[in-house]
Amino acid sequence: MNTRIRRVAMTVAAASVLPLALSACSDNGGDSAKSDTSSRASAPATAADGMGGATEAAAADKPFGPACSAVPADGAGSFDGMAQDPVATAASNNPALSTLVAAVKKAGLVDTLNNAQNLTVFAPTDDAFAKIPKATLDKVLNDKAQLTKILTYHVVGQKLTPKDLENGSFDTLEKSKVTASGSGESYTVNDSAKVVCGNVKTANADVYIIDTVLMPAG
Repeated sequence: MNTRIRRVAMTVAAASVLPLALSACSDNGGDSAKSDTSSRASAPATAADGMGGATEAAAADKPFGPACSAVPADGAGSFDGMAQDPVATAASNNPALSTLVAAVKKAGLVDTLNNAQNLTVFAPTDDAFAKIPKATLDKVLNDKAQLTKILTYHVVGQKLTPKDLENGSFDTLEKSKVTASGSGESYTVNDSAKVVCGNVKTANADVYIIDTVLMPAG
């Protein structure tokens, strides 16, 4: 009799333990599943964050400024087209820079600018040259030494990013300094010339198109 009672008691105990064991397994499995789900959910967020950073970097590397809208969408004079050519050639394909291109040719600087590496060029528009009295401009265009001095003052012997222009002073090929200040998409050179289309890439230079011709001291 005692033996039968003990067997019944053991059977009841086993029956009561089994659901608890199954419940514990179920809870662990659920936690594991939740952990896996959480990991999978967080993975796309991480990827998105990475893509967001890349997108912001790409945006920061694009041309900016009000005059950029006048640049052709395709062809040699487009941003993609200019990126394939050295700077003097690229400028010759931009109709807003025809006076600058003529001046560069008169000064004999085409090959110098095309063959150099890692330049920044502050490129005055035709409207910038139009601010100079015609008699004065004609005189400069016919004085090769003075013209060369002015043009090389617009060229820095290193590539400058918009970040560099926020507050900087840079040596020019003319051997004196040019200054820049600003932020975002608004920059001024020598406290007088505004960047109207900046961060334009060519094969060997970064170009910042400006609305005023820079004049070196002396």
